[in-house]
Amino acid sequence: MKKLRWGLLSTARINRALIKPIRASRRNELVAVASRTLEKAQTYADEWEIPRVFGSYEAMLADPDIDVIYNSLPNSMHAEWTIKAAEAGKHVLCEKPLAITVGEVDAILAAGEEAGVTIMEAFMYRHHPQNEKIKELINKGAIGELRLIRGSFSFNLDSPNNIRLDPALGGGSLWDIGCYPISFARMIADAEPIEAFGWQITGASGVDETFTGQLRFPDDLYLQFDCSFQTPYRVHMEIVGSENAIIVPQPYKPGSKEKIFLGDGNKKKKISMPGEGLYRGQVENMADVILDNKALCVSLSDSRNNIAAIKALLQSAREGKVISI
Repeated sequence: MKKLRWGLLSTARINRALIKPIRASRRNELVAVASRTLEKAQTYADEWEIPRVFGSYEAMLADPDIDVIYNSLPNSMHAEWTIKAAEAGKHVLCEKPLAITVGEVDAILAAGEEAGVTIMEAFMYRHHPQNEKIKELINKGAIGELRLIRGSFSFNLDSPNNIRLDPALGGGSLWDIGCYPISFARMIADAEPIEAFGWQITGASGVDETFTGQLRFPDDLYLQFDCSFQTPYRVHMEIVGSENAIIVPQPYKPGSKEKIFLGDGNKKKKISMPGEGLYRGQVENMADVILDNKALCVSLSDSRNNIAAIKALLQSAREGKVISI
């Protein structure tokens, strides 16, 4: 059986979430890590028992014995190194956000098509069965007409030197965590927003540390969401219909056993379901696409539309007006 050989493009903390799933897969294996110095790459490889090391990103991309790159570099570097990896003939799983402009996504799409490689944005929650159950309930009419989607994602970020607060690296709460309720709402609506309005609190860092926004979809469906680095940990999605609502306690990182709630303000029914490893889902989906020509769970057009919505919200917050998308 052919195995896809993976290389980690950086020693970022998020790599930890992917190492075990790659090793647990029958069709994938972790073979290398790259950093900006050989010493740093070797230290990381020793800690995680990775057999090969590279002292530059370029050296890893030049190696013909690596099939897939996991791009966990800072946001502002995602597009550049995803394109370089594609041009080197590598498939890429890139951390979210895939890019920080729509133009960058278009360049990634063009590079992937030219090289004939697979590129996917790493929205891990999309690989959980919970999403299909929610859509099944909506399609069966369990909540009536879909009217409103509400979401939150926040946590206190105490370190002033965290890259999430660096404007030069694509920092900000909207790029880092606000992207989740936006992506989730678009998935549930099965449509794209047509208008955006946003408010932001910009901290000393120069990036939005709290963001609140609204997206209007066709047929007067709305998303209302908030995200923040200045408030305690909160995650939540609520899908409101004309008759009932679905409460999703763990929308962005559901576990191996998960539950959602269906009902109204007076009575709710708990619906339990088995799950699976989110990061394992990403790894297996890449293998399915590359080896079996199956469909991507998160297409590049999907990623493009999410980034277009984020850019419209940021523009709205700057200009203080509704932005058409």
